Amino acid sequence: MNYYEQGEKYFLHAYGRQKIVLDHGQGVELYDTDGKRYLDFYSGIGVNSFGYGYPKYTQALHAQIDKLMHVSNYFYTPIATEAAKKVVEATKLSQVFFANSGAEAIEGALKLARKAYFMKHGKADSEIISFHSSFHGRTTGAVKLTGNAHYQEAFGPLMNDVKYATLNDLTSVKALLTDKTAAIIVEPIQGEGGVNPCTKEFLQGLRVLCDEHDLCLILDEVQCGMGRTGYLFTYEYYDVKPDIVCLAKGLGSGVPVGAFVANEKYAQAMEPGDHGSTYGGNPFVCAAVSTVFDIIAEDHILENVKEVSAYLEKQLDALTNEFDCVEGHRGLGFMQGLVLNKPAGAVVNEMIAHGVIVITAGTNVVRMLPPLITTKENVDEAMRVFRDVLSMQ
Repeated sequence: MNYYEQGEKYFLHAYGRQKIVLDHGQGVELYDTDGKRYLDFYSGIGVNSFGYGYPKYTQALHAQIDKLMHVSNYFYTPIATEAAKKVVEATKLSQVFFANSGAEAIEGALKLARKAYFMKHGKADSEIISFHSSFHGRTTGAVKLTGNAHYQEAFGPLMNDVKYATLNDLTSVKALLTDKTAAIIVEPIQGEGGVNPCTKEFLQGLRVLCDEHDLCLILDEVQCGMGRTGYLFTYEYYDVKPDIVCLAKGLGSGVPVGAFVANEKYAQAMEPGDHGSTYGGNPFVCAAVSTVFDIIAEDHILENVKEVSAYLEKQLDALTNEFDCVEGHRGLGFMQGLVLNKPAGAVVNEMIAHGVIVITAGTNVVRMLPPLITTKENVDEAMRVFRDVLSMQ
């Protein structure tokens, strides 16, 4: 059997995998076991911020392997403390908890907000407001926050007291408020749900609403954070500061790490025994986190994202004008969705067959999450393939 056949035999069928076996990568390119080259406009669902084989990144991980891979969180290590300092100072919040994934970051943030509610009210009956078409992960708490019944229906009963408002409709949020509301959780840009950005008016309105009612504003920046939109954190674009922000994906740029970061008010609700993670924030992943912040600052990554993504948006405008099947595009920075008037799956499959890796978002959106080092020449290549594929539709 080849690797694909072995994979079909031995893996649980949790993914609709492509019949491609990837072997190695360099820069923004991936190569399969047959030697075929792919331009990566997906970056492992927004994870591989610096593509593949980025020297500063790989060298830092090699160096850490020779020192410490893992110790218990009952001890401090220099590299974990260094990473924590960089996260806290960058977010302008107070304290961080390192987890292993985005879903775990969401779970921790949810627990922290509910613990703060418990300390304030003396009872555990809190309610959370989330949004239709949101996506917050696949663990049982995170999937309940995800405003899509498809992800939930087979796994109930899930936790109670989560309500769903409509993105960019502040009135729909106000209608759900009660004296039991503890938190509002929102993605500044919905990823899985269709690359749907919040308006500035809406996100700023949520901040005001939370301040007025003493609620916790949780921003899920698992996909849109860490420079993807041209800002280190997307909430900087909105001029909004969260009470808790959730990070993952680009935070480690390849190693599995997530984090939730809280302001002083909510951080003080955490006590020993409230939460934990055996692997969370171990020396190896924290070496990656620390190096990611260094690379973004030293190698002008945000400047590249802003410059090249502006060029990408112009090219997407051109596609919109050229093809009747394209309705437009939306997003910010290197988080873009090409909106079609038809299901996007066939276009995505043809793009991959023609050597450009993209992904769907919802039913009719082609999602692009290229590495943050992508160049204008890479954009031109992707657009040539888009034209070839869209001409076939």
